[in-house]
Amino acid sequence: MKIDVLTIFPEFFGQVFDFGIIRRAKLAGIVEINVHDIREFATDKHRMTDDRPFGGGDGMVMKPEPIFAAVEHLTGAAERSGYPAETRVVLLSPQGKPLKQQMAREFADEARHVIVICGRYEGVDERVNYALVTDEISIGDYVLSGGEPAAVVLTDAIVRLLPDALGSETSAENDSFSDGLLDCPHYTRPAEFRGMKVPEVLLSGDHAEIEKWRREMAMQKTKRIRPDLLEGGHSCPLVESE
Repeated sequence: MKIDVLTIFPEFFGQVFDFGIIRRAKLAGIVEINVHDIREFATDKHRMTDDRPFGGGDGMVMKPEPIFAAVEHLTGAAERSGYPAETRVVLLSPQGKPLKQQMAREFADEARHVIVICGRYEGVDERVNYALVTDEISIGDYVLSGGEPAAVVLTDAIVRLLPDALGSETSAENDSFSDGLLDCPHYTRPAEFRGMKVPEVLLSGDHAEIEKWRREMAMQKTKRIRPDLLEGGHSCPLVESE
């Protein structure tokens, strides 16, 4: 997979993609990540990427010209109807569709080229969204100073789901949200710490009972912390009703 990030602050990313799973995936040739300065695609002498909004109001709006030029340079097309197959152009904004695990899985499974546009200021000229963007995505119901932190989150969520990125075929399958539930509690050595003991079932060696316990704990934790996930259609057969 190839991921291109468009930003007016390329220095933000520095070495952020040079650690952990993303670094290993890059070294293994699983993913290629490039960061591009949108200013490089501006044509005026001041390399302007923003301007005052029509209709008045506070703040500035990111101009369409540099973004269109950048996306056209990366895809060879000035509109989404002309993109190569398996190309997705993402605009990160608070108005976007909430990022979910299934969405990250869809990108990992279906996309081969992802272009991420980092919004700034009051937003991006709507013509960018209309003509270029295939997916408008938000990482939460809050407002950031820009899309750069969100670009890191989206990239990490996608890359770890790429084939061989985790080094184990089942690692991602057991993550929170993979089956609509939160993950179960995990323990490691020592078996007792400050009077707190690891549940006996995890020491039993009975894999069937361990799996049953993990499922039950996942259900209970989801019901306690994120009951909204269960409202989406998951039954809770191992948790007694209150």
